[in-house]
Amino acid sequence: MNPKLYVLSRPNFEEEGWRRFLGERDLPPWIENEPGTPAERLIEFAGRICYMSFGRRQFRKTSGVYIANLIASGHESVLEHANWSFLLADVSRAFTHQLVRHRVGFSFSQLSQQYHDETAAEFVEPPGLSATALHAWQEATEAARRAYRTILEQAGLAEASHGKETTRALRSAARSVLPNATATVIAVTANARALRHFLRLRGALEGDIEMRLVSRLIYDLLLSDAPILVGDFSLRRLADGSPCIEKDQHLRAAAE
Repeated sequence: MNPKLYVLSRPNFEEEGWRRFLGERDLPPWIENEPGTPAERLIEFAGRICYMSFGRRQFRKTSGVYIANLIASGHESVLEHANWSFLLADVSRAFTHQLVRHRVGFSFSQLSQQYHDETAAEFVEPPGLSATALHAWQEATEAARRAYRTILEQAGLAEASHGKETTRALRSAARSVLPNATATVIAVTANARALRHFLRLRGALEGDIEMRLVSRLIYDLLLSDAPILVGDFSLRRLADGSPCIEKDQHLRAAAE
């Protein structure tokens, strides 16, 4: 079971808004040489507002060069204007425990084990286990699933005679036996700066393949929607073929 990413929303940039703003204030036109993607244009326009650097005041002429300079200079607050929302599915609870530690620039909504019936719960198998270790893991996860079902059966019997809160307590007890490997779904909204920070911290953790697999999905999303935002990152493969997203510390040429 590999992680999956489903895009829910991506940055948009409304032509009418910025054109009306510049026109009503008799500001020079925004010269878009080699205009970027909607996400890149949004970031560039927001950055130019800080200095009203339109028309003849446009020193850096393209979205790519402009944003690359922001990143190289460490002025990444402008990147916060571009936001993505997506679902991550077939990820483990162990992964999401780490993911939700990223609070600045992120919002999360996760499948609730207290209200969702996990009788048919699936588990994310960790890679690299020997046959003996994998057998032990399979036995443990199956035992957890049986225990969950037994406790949930008690909850069903209690519902009619003991009321909602007793049932809720039993459902909470049932979910407590489910392991970190339990598969889950989580909705994520994050801005470009936060996603870059996530990739920088998590994308090259050799000991956490699930984190690197998700990092690859996020990297691919940004590479598709706003390639300049990940122009200073690169993808390489480890010996086992799994992805590793690394920050290229030396890439500054695009900003010059």
